[in-house]
Amino acid sequence: MGQQAHKAGFVSIVGKPNVGKSTLLNALVGEKLSIITSKAQTTRHRILGILSGQDFQVVYSDTPGIIKPNYELQEAMMRYVNTSLEDADVLLYVVDLEDKFNDDEVIRRIQQAQVPIILVLNKIDKARGSQVHDKLAYWKEQINPTTLVAVSALEKTNVEGLFAQILELLPEHPPYFDKEQLTDRPERFFAAEFVREQLFEHYRQEVPYSCQALVTEFVEDERIIRMRAEIYVERKSQKGIIIGHKGESIKKVGIGARKQMEAFFGKQVHIELFVKVEPDWRSKQQKVRYFGYDH
Repeated sequence: MGQQAHKAGFVSIVGKPNVGKSTLLNALVGEKLSIITSKAQTTRHRILGILSGQDFQVVYSDTPGIIKPNYELQEAMMRYVNTSLEDADVLLYVVDLEDKFNDDEVIRRIQQAQVPIILVLNKIDKARGSQVHDKLAYWKEQINPTTLVAVSALEKTNVEGLFAQILELLPEHPPYFDKEQLTDRPERFFAAEFVREQLFEHYRQEVPYSCQALVTEFVEDERIIRMRAEIYVERKSQKGIIIGHKGESIKKVGIGARKQMEAFFGKQVHIELFVKVEPDWRSKQQKVRYFGYDH
């Protein structure tokens, strides 16, 4: 018998904000690569999650939720979505039970894609009665995907079934990355993301959306990682909110981020946090690029 063909390709995960794309990426890869909060538009970057086996390599691409951009940061976020659509060998279009068809430009591009499309109905753990069946029928009529799969990324329900469908549709190709590689992002990136995740967890309204975390020092030895991270806000009043009375608020951010980092890196972490003001940084192309939002 001949050797089994090797399959490899890019699988782009796209959808509107808050449909659980990042939770789905983490469930498919088996590691926490994308931060997750209850607030919409948490994901700002394109993050690759690489899953390799003996005869396959799936390169998942999680992207920001599809929105109409209003300023430079959101423009950069949507460029990640467009690039992901261009690179894809397979598209996962993720919807939830509340999502409805919206005939915008990206949806039209998805419909016109020359690659297989898997419609993923997420959050079925919240479904009632015939809701899953009805929603799948609705989406089959709207965009006529290659196949439809219902999952709960949070509960990991039918994630294996989705993975089997992905493998079925991947092209034959040698691996794109080293088989031991898990992502294309450096450790500093994930450290900054864990800080940003805590900002979404501990602050309300516009404050976390105005924040950006940047790791400026990252020194690692066999026992401990020591790092310095800066949190940028757009207004002086936001700086006071982030720090809190006698530094209590930012202390909670540091503790939460450290716990996430120690679980991710598998060793002790010491982190120092500093808050700086960069007026209207989200609207300035130079600053957006400085903070790592390149296309």
